[in-house]
Amino acid sequence: MAAVTLLSTRDLCRHFGGLRAVRDVDFDLPQGEIRALIGPNGAGKTTFVSMLCGRIPASSGTITFQGQDVTHLPAHKRISLGMAYTFQITSIFGNLTVYENVALAVQHRLGRDHAALKRETLGALARVGLKARAEQVAGDLAYGHQRLLEIAMGLGQEPKLLILDEPTQGLSDGEIEEFIALIREVSANTTVLLIEHNIPVVMALADTITVLNFGRIIAEGTPAEIRANMHVQEAYLGG
Repeated sequence: MAAVTLLSTRDLCRHFGGLRAVRDVDFDLPQGEIRALIGPNGAGKTTFVSMLCGRIPASSGTITFQGQDVTHLPAHKRISLGMAYTFQITSIFGNLTVYENVALAVQHRLGRDHAALKRETLGALARVGLKARAEQVAGDLAYGHQRLLEIAMGLGQEPKLLILDEPTQGLSDGEIEEFIALIREVSANTTVLLIEHNIPVVMALADTITVLNFGRIIAEGTPAEIRANMHVQEAYLGG
């Protein structure tokens, strides 16, 4: 039975003046997959994901999510449909506690059910290893813990698609191992799109890898296929 396509793009482009950051990208993400998006710095990865999320508009092309054209929907509407995302620069509320940050994300889904709000907020924090820090001011967290808090905020939305941009940046080796285990657990119910420079993490997690270079997809395949791809070696993996 063929996998259901959760997210797709056709001829997706983004220009910044004369710079073509993303060029005519056709992309399909099946439901239930862990997909990694890799490529050199400046390849267009974050620009591409920012268009998927509605953070920046596409110059041309289309984006479809769950069979619905979302190309022109604002970011908050896409969140309501089931997208959650974290970006390279953390976007936590630094003056609120760790608990309050996640509770805001959960509240968007649960409303005023206070018992369920507390249960699911603490559950999301437990999944990323931050439950013991629930009452700490978020801005006082180490950078790696702020990254984990962002993931907890995403999980609190119970998304259909979780998009993570450089999630292991700032994490210790032990935290990276815990992150890998977490994403494997999350993928049982949530499709994951991962932008990551840590190639061992990509190879350990991804079902499929998409490689961008100069704003175009140059290869797509399993970790073994990507590792053996001569064009990818020349462009990114270093031979």
